[in-house]
Amino acid sequence: MELILKKDVENLGFKDDIVSVKNGFGRNYLIPQGFAILATPSAKKVLAENLRQRAFKEKKIVEDAQKVADAIKALEVKISAKTGGGDKLFGSVNNANLAEVFEKEGHNIEKKFINVIGGTIKRTGKYNAVIRLHREVVVDFPFEVVAENS
Repeated sequence: MELILKKDVENLGFKDDIVSVKNGFGRNYLIPQGFAILATPSAKKVLAENLRQRAFKEKKIVEDAQKVADAIKALEVKISAKTGGGDKLFGSVNNANLAEVFEKEGHNIEKKFINVIGGTIKRTGKYNAVIRLHREVVVDFPFEVVAENS
């Protein structure tokens, strides 16, 4: 079954991609949730026209995302967290904590676009996160979790 995605779908594709999925997944999940529509010939023509019109706007969006990526790469982030014995944290550090740090620095990045490699962090040390600012602009961001001095 061919579908046109109306929104980004994790592990499937981005908005306006034409994807091929199994019938049940398309009929029972993607279409009812509003994530996709059927890729009929007329829908494909409408999509092609919309993509042509959006190409110019998309170029500016990619350039802006690249500027934000360069600004983020220049940041050196250290997240302080309370620790117990040794390097073990009370609680954890995750993508929401990174989103808060970027918010304080003046970059509004949603936490769903930040992927901390290894999931939640429960120990101090150096870690990496992958930040997707645009489908074409992905930043590999190193950061450090340090013990809070209390």
